[in-house]
Formats: sequence, C-alpha cells, structure tokens
Amino acid sequence: MARIIKLDYAKMIKIAKDVSKKCDKSFPGVFFDMIHCGMKFQAGYHDYQEFEFYHLNEEQRATYLTRGKNNNIIKKYNDKEYMPIFDDKIAFNKKFSQFLNRDWLDMNETTPEQFRDFMSKHPAIIAKPVDGEGGFGVEKYLADEHTDLDELYRSIKEKKQILVEAFIRQHPDMNVLYPDSVNSMRMFTFCKDGKGCFLQAILKIGNGGVVDNFSSGGMYTFPNDEGIVTVAAIDKDDILYTKHPITGTDIIGFHVPMFDEAVELVKKAAEVIPQVGYVGWDVAISDQGPVIIEGNSFPGIFQKRASLSENKTGVIPRYRKYMDI
Repeated sequence: MARIIKLDYAKMIKIAKDVSKKCDKSFPGVFFDMIHCGMKFQAGYHDYQEFEFYHLNEEQRATYLTRGKNNNIIKKYNDKEYMPIFDDKIAFNKKFSQFLNRDWLDMNETTPEQFRDFMSKHPAIIAKPVDGEGGFGVEKYLADEHTDLDELYRSIKEKKQILVEAFIRQHPDMNVLYPDSVNSMRMFTFCKDGKGCFLQAILKIGNGGVVDNFSSGGMYTFPNDEGIVTVAAIDKDDILYTKHPITGTDIIGFHVPMFDEAVELVKKAAEVIPQVGYVGWDVAISDQGPVIIEGNSFPGIFQKRASLSENKTGVIPRYRKYMDI
C-alpha cells in the first residue's frame, strides 16, 4: 500500500503510453496490465518497460527478477548490520584489500606530502566520493611535471572525493573494446552455507566518458558462462549496439579475458562477509589479472529483456539453484 501511495502516476501513465505505441496495444490494456504485473509479480512500471513484460506470458513473467522480488532477496539474506561496510568505499577497501591489487588513499587521513609521494608513483588516479553511486562524482586525474599537486590536493578534498586510487591499467583486450574507461563487470554472487556461488555477470562498457556506468552514458551486455558476449549492448536510451560506436570493436562475440579467474575471485570475496549473502561486485580485468573495484550490498537488476532472449526467461530459475526465493 505504501508503494501504491508513493507511485509517480504521471510517470506511470507516460510509460504506459510509450509502451502502447511501441507494441501497438491499447493504452487502457497496457495500463491495467501494468497494475496486474505489479500486484502479481512485484514489477514496477520501469520493470514492465525495461524487461518488456508486454511481450511475455504469465509463465515467462514469473521467471523475471523484479524490483520487489530483488528487495525481498536483500531483506532476507543481507544483514543490515554488515551492509554499511559495502556502502562506505573506505571501509570496503580496508576489509577487501586482498582483492584490490592497487594502491589507494583515504584523503581524510592523507597529508599534502603523502599525496605528492603517491602521485609520483601513480600519475594517473581515480578520485571518488565515498558514498556515490552510478559513477557520479568520479573523476580521472593525470599529473605531469607541470601539475600543481598542492592545488590538486585541495581541489580533490573540496569536491569530497575522499577515496583516491591508482588508475587501473586494464587488459589490452579490454582497451580494444573501449580504452578511455575501465570496462568492468558487475558479477553477482550468493554465499550459501559459507561458500561463495556465482550467479551471473554483466559487462559494462564506456561510451565517450571515463566511467562505464549505465547512468553515466555507458552501455551493458551479457557474457555467458564462458565469458563470451552473446547479445547486443544497450544504453539508457534503449539504443542497441552490436559494434562499439567509437572503436568499431564487435560487441557480440567479444570474449572477456580471464573470465574464469574473475569468477573465482568473486566467489572467494563472497565468503569474507557471509552475513551479506547477495552481492554485486564490480570487477575490472587489469593487465595483472582481475581486481575488485567495489561491492554492492543492494545490487541492481540485470537480465535480458524479452526481445534479446531466445527463451524469454529471466534470472530467477538460476537464482533458485542457490537461494530460496
């Protein structure tokens, strides 16, 4: 009832009209089908549009992870007492330092002298707010002999970019895909009886910016269990890409290097805090191997939309192999 009261009905009506035009169905039919899916499958109107519920029958709809079902998984398996470790990037880096394989600074505890010494070793850095999401507030800085490091130090602190990390030099194959951002994977795990289990992976790709996040202009696609991309990438404007628009690299058929090693890495990381059972890890493939960028104790929902899925099946059947949902 609380969700119904808080609904943005103007937005819901707009989406229903957009869907009605796209699938050539009546607006009232789409609108009331949205309500039906919300009641039966805990699917919000964004779920209905994003995963193309209008192309699915009831049996197929039941296989899709929706926001309501995702929230229930988190509520059931992620202990609120331990989740702040994932929310605070400094606390996360301290707890999962063995999986990072890079130097970093807590700017709240770093003097100008220490910062200058860090920059002498790492002239390319990424600075982040400790509690940011979606890549917002993340910036890349390059320093040379002309850079005023004291001014850079002050600027980073003024922007509250508390976490500074050495820039990850990604694997050459990932540079071929897109070189100006680290093209990372969101890798989902579940900790079952203290043992980490791999659920699925999403490949995020930059497109004109220094971050690969979907909300910041990037795109995403789905590698299979062998790390091979099988479907086109999609951006927030629903544009599909079979080739990267800037580099021209084929996206379909792209093989993520060291994919198996990345899977083993996140399975081990999942066992560090078993009280947070369901985690989405951001993983980069560096020139030295896979490394964890951060972990998300409230992971988003990623699954192939109906038009990109041969069998029109969501991720719930796979998730049910490991968790009770």
